[in-house]
Amino acid sequence: MFSGMSNHAVDTKGRIILPASFRDELGESFFITRGFTECLQAISESQFEHLRDKIKELPADKALALQYIMIAPAVKVTPNSQGRISLPQALREELVIDKEAVVIGMDDRVEIWNKIKYDEFIKRQKQEVLAEALSLLKL
Repeated sequence: MFSGMSNHAVDTKGRIILPASFRDELGESFFITRGFTECLQAISESQFEHLRDKIKELPADKALALQYIMIAPAVKVTPNSQGRISLPQALREELVIDKEAVVIGMDDRVEIWNKIKYDEFIKRQKQEVLAEALSLLKL
């Protein structure tokens, strides 16, 4: 299970260092692809295979859409000796992950966000979703 968050610089070559604990759990090689929100996600090889299998179970039109959005841009990466990985350029540009990123553990995946977009997303969630979600939890 991934949890925690930290800020990281993205170098001029589009590389970022993921926390060692995340790299250990992701495995020697893992996949980077478009996330479920306005971010990239890093997922283990087994989790990527599980995602592919679940997508194949969907109706053909939905499966095709998700294959284009999540499977096609996926890149298998292996951290270098300093723990850096290269983020796919096209996705980096699309999601504006350029200088400062937030790396977040999200249970079964790791998300990589543009810092400003992440702050805006959290602000919207607090305004629009938080109260209702907490009431559903009955805390």
